[in-house]
Amino acid sequence: MQTETPIDTHLKEAVQLTGANWAVLAERVGGVWLVRASHHLNKTAQNELTGIMAGSSTDAWLCGALTGGHTRSAEMGDNRGLGTGRFFAYPILNSSKLILAGAEEQTPDSQRIWRLTASLLSSQSTPKIQPLLPDLQSGLAFDLPVALEKALGGFVQSVSCQGAWLAIRRGDTLDIQAEWNAPRARGESLVIDDNPIFRRVNRSLADLLLTRGQPNFEQLPFMNLKASGGAWICLPLVVGQRLIGVVAMWRQKDFTAVERGQLRELASSVPQTVDIVVTFSEMSSHLRRLGLLNDFVLTVSSAQNLDQIARRMFGLLSRAFGTELIALFLRSSDGRVLQDYRIIEGRVSVVSISVTDHPLQPLLKEGRVRRVSDSSRDGFVGLHKNARSELIVPLRYRGQATGVLVLENIQAEAFSQYDEHLMVVIASHLAGLIEYTRLREEAEGRARSLGLIHEVVQQVIGLNDKKEVAAITAELVAQYFRYELAAILLLDNHNEFSIQGIGGTQAKTFTESLGGEVFVVIEGVTGHVSRKGESVLLNDTSQSKLYKPTRGWEARSEICVAIKDGGQVLGIIDVESRELNAFSHNDLIAMEALAGILASVATSANQYQRLQETVHQLQITETELKERMEAQRAAENRLLQTAKLAAVGEMAASVAHELNNPLTTVTGFSELVLEDLPEESPHRQELLMVLKEARRASSVVRRLLDFSRQGEWVRSSADLNEVVNDVIALTRHLIQTNHVALVVELDTALPWVSIDSNQMKQVLLNLIHNGLQAMPRGGEMQVRSFLGKRENRDWVVMSVKDSGMGISVEDQAKIFEPFFTTKGNSGGTGLGLSVTYGIVADHGGTIEVFSQPGQGSVFEVWLPL
Repeated sequence: MQTETPIDTHLKEAVQLTGANWAVLAERVGGVWLVRASHHLNKTAQNELTGIMAGSSTDAWLCGALTGGHTRSAEMGDNRGLGTGRFFAYPILNSSKLILAGAEEQTPDSQRIWRLTASLLSSQSTPKIQPLLPDLQSGLAFDLPVALEKALGGFVQSVSCQGAWLAIRRGDTLDIQAEWNAPRARGESLVIDDNPIFRRVNRSLADLLLTRGQPNFEQLPFMNLKASGGAWICLPLVVGQRLIGVVAMWRQKDFTAVERGQLRELASSVPQTVDIVVTFSEMSSHLRRLGLLNDFVLTVSSAQNLDQIARRMFGLLSRAFGTELIALFLRSSDGRVLQDYRIIEGRVSVVSISVTDHPLQPLLKEGRVRRVSDSSRDGFVGLHKNARSELIVPLRYRGQATGVLVLENIQAEAFSQYDEHLMVVIASHLAGLIEYTRLREEAEGRARSLGLIHEVVQQVIGLNDKKEVAAITAELVAQYFRYELAAILLLDNHNEFSIQGIGGTQAKTFTESLGGEVFVVIEGVTGHVSRKGESVLLNDTSQSKLYKPTRGWEARSEICVAIKDGGQVLGIIDVESRELNAFSHNDLIAMEALAGILASVATSANQYQRLQETVHQLQITETELKERMEAQRAAENRLLQTAKLAAVGEMAASVAHELNNPLTTVTGFSELVLEDLPEESPHRQELLMVLKEARRASSVVRRLLDFSRQGEWVRSSADLNEVVNDVIALTRHLIQTNHVALVVELDTALPWVSIDSNQMKQVLLNLIHNGLQAMPRGGEMQVRSFLGKRENRDWVVMSVKDSGMGISVEDQAKIFEPFFTTKGNSGGTGLGLSVTYGIVADHGGTIEVFSQPGQGSVFEVWLPL
């Protein structure tokens, strides 16, 4: 049974004398109310009471009782677990504690009993400590908030007060980072030169005492004193001749000379330690941001596309700089369009906008870093609402500005010169990575687009009727590119533009909106393109003066491209969508390429031969791009495989060498002992078993050493069954310890295949390990080899089947992507299956997965003969 303390006794007696339902002793520590003792409240009720006290209105009411030093009572709404709706607060003088009692009503005599109890507890409170802080650097002191709270606590315990705060100097401001009974002050920044009191303390480096009636007293920040009386003292924290911070304290009565002396002594002993803690915190921040470079290399540099780069980079910068106000602008290769990348509701949003008249256009031309500390100063762009400071860093690649990275913060002076230098380094790496990735994506996108255009052109080549060409082209463009609306407008016999072809899922809606009337080309975007011959890309038509909606049809995005022969506009390709940001720069380039081809078709059917050459060139370009991309993928796979095999080989060699010596000793001594041991000895069989197992272990060690000595990747004709048997021998013990039943079915008539045996071992190891991880509670695994046939040729097939948890359909589409893993925080780099895929592809084979959630998975590796 828990021993009853004197405080518990006081509360118990007071409850019995006054008829209250319950009572607690509560203390406010670090802005939170804690129950120090209680009577007639179980743990559940105490938790409910703590939740009520944490509410802002209740907290303010309780702080008011402490500040005023008077009894208070109030209804506290729905608190059925406490058995009463009225609270009575009795403050304990010279402390941050009070007695809180729950009762329907308290007579004056009952209240006097509670005040007497509070007085008794006040007399039993801990004596004031001396103005020293010997433990400021102990425990968690190098956690800056904890250390500053501890330092301020020393002042508050040394001299009683009604409120206090401690501020650290940062540049020209004082940042309040610790408070006692002044919750509104925490996190506020005070500009030194804007306040005559702080300006005076900064110059004199001496403490300053103000009482009510003196100049500037009413302008003192964050005080909660009554209208009559009051004193406020500011104590500078000085290191050498440098102000590093201040402590402000206030109360209703004046501070005595003795108390001021105590506070001065304390203020002189604290600064050195506070300065060390602040410096340590800043260095920790410095190291964290240096870690950002490492994180950049490990995460951002491994991204596969621009969306991944933006998402990972935004996450890193947000954690490093404590802001979500981040934007990345990338200029298109032709310099006409800016792609605006931002994170909106957890997803990467990309908007294509014109470079012309954009506020960042001058910065792209200058190519210089800009750091603006306050929104009121010149040069502030302000891309986000409520931003007060910003850091703008250009991305430069081979001497050209290719984009801009913008960081903004709702706090002024949020970015330092060090931040600027750090971001310049990151931007230099980011620019090269983005340019490489963008060129690859553009090449892939253009290859796809040109391939689709090639299919369109094949359908219209040889046609002499321009209207038929327009109709077929519009239908095919809408179908292949999945556009909602695609229209081809050509000059008619009256030298006026008219719709000759229309396609897409919304073609009927658009046609009905015209109501049988002729589409007016001279207005809107099409009118501008017909006059100027310039292409237009709009991803938000509401932001453009050019766009004119048609009754019954309103597009949100539009691409309009002129079909030109020299300087003459022969027609228009118009693509529209009801979605925002529906089109990319690649769509514009594709339509411009198509427009060039249609111009040739529309000009003369005699240019058939030239178009065939163009188609042939497109085919060559497409093939060349595919070959380059295939070579790049093969190189990436080889690089990943090299690192993986090197690590596994090193580990295998290390383990084998470490085990080899003791196994040799065991084997040798066992043989020596057996020679001297009589045949009838009862220990002979046991020793023979030891020798047998030692030799078996030595055999495993030899296989490990063979596996680690992979050398160069050399393909040769090999027996796939032998590869399977070697891997099974290595993993059989692991499979058994995982309570998995192993079934091996090998086709003994399997022909040999040209492979790198070590790479194929790695493939099978990866598949077996994945299967074991999918069966944490055991199960059955089946490893097979057989001869398969597909695409009119023979293949050697190796399969691994498990009875594990299976793979979802959406995950099956991504499991071979680098860094994709379903293991979450439990482990896994996401490289295993991507490395496996690369090895199989490098052998000219394929790997396939068949799986259903809850019904296990089958991985099949097909290798060509």
